[in-house]
Amino acid sequence: MTRRIMIQGTMSGAGKSLLCAALCRIFKQDGLRPAPFKSQNMALNSFVTADGLEMGRAQVLQAQAAGAEPDVRMNPVLLKPCSDTGSQIVVNGTVRGQMAAKEYFRYKTELIPDILAAYESLTAEYDPIVIEGAGSPAEINLRENDIVNMGLAELVDAPVLLVGDIDPGGVFAQLYGTVALLKPEERARVKGLIVNKFRGDVEILKPGLGMLEELTGLPVLGVAPWLRLDLDEEDSMAPSLRQKAAHKAVDIAVIRLPRISNFTDFSPLDSHPMLGVRYVDRPEGLGQPDMLVLPGTKSTVGDLLWLRKTGLADAIISLAGSGTPVLGVCGGYQMLGRTLTDPDGTEGGGPGPVQGLGLLPVDTVFGPEKTRVRVRGVTLAGPVAGARVEGYEIHTGNTTADGPAFCRLDDGRMDGCVRGSVCGTYLHGLFDTGEAVQALARTLCRRKGVAYADHGYDDRAERLDGQLDTLAEAVRRALDMDAVYRILEGTA
Repeated sequence: MTRRIMIQGTMSGAGKSLLCAALCRIFKQDGLRPAPFKSQNMALNSFVTADGLEMGRAQVLQAQAAGAEPDVRMNPVLLKPCSDTGSQIVVNGTVRGQMAAKEYFRYKTELIPDILAAYESLTAEYDPIVIEGAGSPAEINLRENDIVNMGLAELVDAPVLLVGDIDPGGVFAQLYGTVALLKPEERARVKGLIVNKFRGDVEILKPGLGMLEELTGLPVLGVAPWLRLDLDEEDSMAPSLRQKAAHKAVDIAVIRLPRISNFTDFSPLDSHPMLGVRYVDRPEGLGQPDMLVLPGTKSTVGDLLWLRKTGLADAIISLAGSGTPVLGVCGGYQMLGRTLTDPDGTEGGGPGPVQGLGLLPVDTVFGPEKTRVRVRGVTLAGPVAGARVEGYEIHTGNTTADGPAFCRLDDGRMDGCVRGSVCGTYLHGLFDTGEAVQALARTLCRRKGVAYADHGYDDRAERLDGQLDTLAEAVRRALDMDAVYRILEGTA
């Protein structure tokens, strides 16, 4: 039987995703062939696989840590929130439909065959499987028909490591309370506890760890340190989207839309030593950036109306009128156009056209079909003109443009549109190549009159690999890996 181990957390944000990535990299370094698995993920940051299917980016990162090609079997169910009470349901990489939370709660057990088929298929090719839970197994109101935490652990007979986040405080209560709320048979699956994101002297923590072991009857397998890493964040509530960027030579403002998606597109920019990225959700916070970005969104029409309501729409139009470079990506590109029409109501709009910001000569018509494709090309205009780029399209709606294209794709298609200092594109991952980031930094520095220094900026894939090695090294030092392997082998 293929070996498996599951990481569950005391809450969202406890660090499950990165601990799973660390274990994937450690197992790979130790000569194994690991693969990640998360039965159900809820995220607006998604990715298109080589075969044109959609999955969550957290499992993409974990696959990269494992040295495996991202595969939808690693994340068979993806929920993409489109409102506070409803989500688009993506199963095995394709859209199954849209459901309100109550409807999905009743429906989700019907997905167990899809989940188990994906898991069992992975076990035929990989060993071990590193499984990630979601939220907390102590959400007792959601225990019935669980398919992602203890319910999944039972389905695949997986041992569980429970991780708590010490950074906000209360980690002992987190871990003890979670264990206490589990059913006896669920508690028996938990083989060890992990304290995550610790800053300080572990010796001071040890008396509490001993008491925690006595109270729970479970060993503390280690205290993982708080790390500053350049790795994608999954949650739109991530700290990087709440904090003002550190001062750098160039100031890039990204509009933090209510349903912002694929904000990982801009992580490579913030990694460049001359580019500072900050997220803005009100006009008074906008100021005079050197470039403004309208990102992707799961609710294009709804977020466009939000821009108008908050006054950000007028502020964006004013900045564009003054010559400030404006870039729209995916839904942001659609917003920059003249009209957005939703005849089938797939975007929640009415049958008539909604007026866009009018900064690009393009019109978008939404439909039920979703475009999912990996692409490569060369940018033709705008602040990254002449750069080789690669990424993926993932959107509903077809856009027709009356102006020059932003990018020529290798498959012969033209992408996006440019007018003056405003440009738009459907290409997610635009800045994953060092060439594109360097081109943007040079252009914005030249425009601002700042001397540009070549910092030898690497492609994102190269930086990512080094960061994953750093993560794995820290986790290997922090955890009792002998105990982890005993749990994996079923001898603990």
